[in-house]
Amino acid sequence: MRAANRRCGVIARCKPHGAIFRGRPWRRGALIALLQGAVLAAEPGAGPRPLLRDFIGINAHFHFRPELYAPVAMRARSYHNMNWDVAAPGDPITIPHCANKVDWTAVYGPWQQRGIAISLCVQFDQFGPRRPDYRVLWEDREGWAEAYGEALARFFGPTHGNGMIEAIEIGNEPGREFDDALYRRLFAAMAHGIRRADPKLMIVTCAAHAAPANPYSKSLDETFGDPALHPLFDAISVHTYAELPEKERAHPWQRTFPEDPRSPFLSSVDAVLAWRDRHAPGRQVWVTEFGWDSCTPEALARREGWFKKLGWTGVSDEQQARYLVRALLLFAARAVDRAVIYYFNDDDRPSVHGASGLTRHFNPKPAYHAVRQLQELLGDARFHRVAHQAAGVHILAFRRDDGREAWAVWADERAREDAARAAFSRHFAPPRRWASARRLALAAGEGVPFPTDAPPPLSGDVIYYLPADW
Repeated sequence: MRAANRRCGVIARCKPHGAIFRGRPWRRGALIALLQGAVLAAEPGAGPRPLLRDFIGINAHFHFRPELYAPVAMRARSYHNMNWDVAAPGDPITIPHCANKVDWTAVYGPWQQRGIAISLCVQFDQFGPRRPDYRVLWEDREGWAEAYGEALARFFGPTHGNGMIEAIEIGNEPGREFDDALYRRLFAAMAHGIRRADPKLMIVTCAAHAAPANPYSKSLDETFGDPALHPLFDAISVHTYAELPEKERAHPWQRTFPEDPRSPFLSSVDAVLAWRDRHAPGRQVWVTEFGWDSCTPEALARREGWFKKLGWTGVSDEQQARYLVRALLLFAARAVDRAVIYYFNDDDRPSVHGASGLTRHFNPKPAYHAVRQLQELLGDARFHRVAHQAAGVHILAFRRDDGREAWAVWADERAREDAARAAFSRHFAPPRRWASARRLALAAGEGVPFPTDAPPPLSGDVIYYLPADW
């Protein structure tokens, strides 16, 4: 998420009240002692695969409407700027009241009442590299950062607080521009405060990948490679977008279908999973941002600036729906523990990340209906196995806890008709019988019925093959 705050607006700041916190300066020895004495994280990755309804999340913001989005996702990741809570590090911490006295319980309360589990992504934002003196701003403020993490956890956590928050992510996309040594100190401080206040609250890294740091992701080796840090996080956050390599794209932001091997969309996630298995087993992996922009033709005609000069285009509304559902299924087939769609709503802006919503002006797009159908058909099932995955044809089995199994089947943009028919003949031969089949829903409803004895179409639509009484 490159510019959520510019798109969605921010809460105005005002002078905080109360006595200023005076945390003692941290020294290297104190940081080492903190890390060595941290509460060990649980082993969240050791259990069964999550139910799809617990697996799918949505990125949200201040204007989120829980009643509208609950049918597509019962988990929300909220972008929460630190500079909304205080005017500067070191100022009084008055959680749940913002610097301008907005009460966060009034914001998150309706989400919680609708049954939506909230993950808080605490962004450094105005306290980061966009401010030239940010290093000075954080000088000797590790103690304050610890107190800030503790205040969030004590108020919002499940043990002592109101239970509104299930996880806190420390930073969104600090990337390589944020001084790495400083970030590690602040991460450790906040995490220690969170652990002390509520060990049940999950701690998530900022966006990171198994590669050198770039403007949007930290390097797992460089930032989180020290084993002493591993007890301080429960999940690794990954952002992935299906961008084409520079030599193969028509404009700098061109995205492709999720299975395209030219894109690092899936391979970057696989690399993080492999890093986790080698260096931090038991920790979860969350894909906390992925998505595709789709705007109207009218909006495309209004492109401005570099988006007009360089010929930015998104995908169609129908492609966005197909790609999001297929991406969710592909992530579920990996050892990913959560996949969070970017974004909840858009205002039909013809720009990168400006048209990524499941809704447009809070009206459902085809992607909304497609994800809702996925929840309705497979929400109470878990990924079980890959029945077939070759030549662009995918057959994934999902199983309910009572043992009944349904299949999600599709042919991606690389598939040929003969490959689809061959896979169908092999895996759908008698005695396998399906009671019904449903085609990907692009409008309200359960989706168009599909013949149970026909292979998937080459349109890229997912077909759900269902047993009796599903």
